[in-house]
Amino acid sequence: MRRSLVLLALLASAASVRAQNAPALDPAIQRIWTLGMDSSHAPRLAQVLLDSIGPRLIGGPDMDSAHRWAIGVLGGWGIEAKTENFGTWRGWRRGHSHIDLVAPRVRTLEGTMLGYSPGTKRKNKVAETVILPLFKDSTEFVQWLPAVKGKLVLVSAPFSSCRTTDDWRRNGTPASIARDSADRVAKQREWSGRNVRGTGLSLALGGGELAVRLEQAGAAGVISSRSTNSTGTFAVFETYTTKVPTVGLSCEDYGLVFRLTENNQHPRIRLNLDAELLGERPVGNLIGRIPGTTRPDEYVVLSAHFDAWDGASGATDNGTGSVMMLEAMRILKQVLPNPQRTILLGLWNGEEVGLVGSRVFTEDHPEVMKGLQAVFNQDGGTGRVTRIGAAGLPNAAKHLSEWIKKMPAPLQQQVPFDGSPGRPSAGGSDDASFSCHGVPTFGMGGASWDYGTLTWHTNRDTFDKVVMDDLKSNATFVAMLAYLASEDPAFITRERVDLSTLPAGPPGRMGPPPTTWPACVPGARTTNPRLR
Repeated sequence: MRRSLVLLALLASAASVRAQNAPALDPAIQRIWTLGMDSSHAPRLAQVLLDSIGPRLIGGPDMDSAHRWAIGVLGGWGIEAKTENFGTWRGWRRGHSHIDLVAPRVRTLEGTMLGYSPGTKRKNKVAETVILPLFKDSTEFVQWLPAVKGKLVLVSAPFSSCRTTDDWRRNGTPASIARDSADRVAKQREWSGRNVRGTGLSLALGGGELAVRLEQAGAAGVISSRSTNSTGTFAVFETYTTKVPTVGLSCEDYGLVFRLTENNQHPRIRLNLDAELLGERPVGNLIGRIPGTTRPDEYVVLSAHFDAWDGASGATDNGTGSVMMLEAMRILKQVLPNPQRTILLGLWNGEEVGLVGSRVFTEDHPEVMKGLQAVFNQDGGTGRVTRIGAAGLPNAAKHLSEWIKKMPAPLQQQVPFDGSPGRPSAGGSDDASFSCHGVPTFGMGGASWDYGTLTWHTNRDTFDKVVMDDLKSNATFVAMLAYLASEDPAFITRERVDLSTLPAGPPGRMGPPPTTWPACVPGARTTNPRLR
């Protein structure tokens, strides 16, 4: 016992010495920590945005509601904010989706309309189903098209199992695992890409020609399914039909309808869908501002996208990022009401359709790009930030290292930074709109929380998936970064790394890492005419 007491005394003494030697925290940093971790507004902000306002599709009335709410919230904190219009986009209002199997038995199906789908004017529409066959070529497809008249066409792969691959690995035999894996690969190859089942047409995001062609041939509607390797979860994107509905079903219920159709059991589906196509509508970004004092023409930007696919609530993509930046602005207004540099909040519109809002912002605000000290972007789900990059700028990496050293120990440990400048973003989120210009851009990533399979663009992206402790930590972290960037006496310079000299990294969601600096892409200011 005496030895244990001596050891405890030595440990306590060592901890005391470390505490004495550690540099004292900046009082402003300490206050940011207190405001962010002990009296956070993030839970309340998230509840209103995600539960009451809900999903925020570009061009939709829910986005208008979100803008009005955010402007009111920021104004209540004494922060000027506005909607900065940049163009128009096709508008759409989502109502209810009632999808029922009515023959050969009755079952309410788990599914919803895809974004921008026409409805049924709240009237019941009952039709039989037909499977898109496998064609030798597009000529054979055209010859078959009359068969779709009055039918609901099944256009997605029917997987033999909706169990997750993890479940198969845990419980399957080697033979059954191999069989399931081969089936998934074969179905994916046949039912996706630019030539779905030999039609010569695409159904995927950015294409959509197949659904439109079926509509033109007189189909009653289109039924699809995009499972995500998570039980009961399916992704919801958009459709390009303008007269007949396109709905998405869960893997389980899509498989049911497919098997009934395949076995000539004549399933009939009843659709009752409320939706309204609103035509081209004004769209814009939500911009907040805390004016700078001694360096008002230099800028720190807090960046997140406000829009979301509307299969659920848009909680982790990117409601959490938006709430994170709103909460950081609240904290900064209290701690730093008169910053040296101007602090901007950018909640971008249209990230999901090609980084539209952030790209347009960089084009319309050359003064911000010229005086940009830092842009901090978050679009990685609900997880706590555990990594941050400097987008290929060595001087930005140097500044970031110094900023993180001034943070409380828990955040330094949570977000270790090795000082590497890294690479510019090649796409995937709004940081790419800035980093292609070679300005200081800091993209953040973090704990996964099954983001890729459970909540990304799915019917499960709801408030309950938000991890509040992580959200509070993230808002606190980015508020500290913005404070340190604003008050830093030095302006970050623009020297770039030579990407061709860097070792090849693993491919990400956007493909292999770039070896040359990514080119900037102009932002679209109206819906592609072929989709109207």
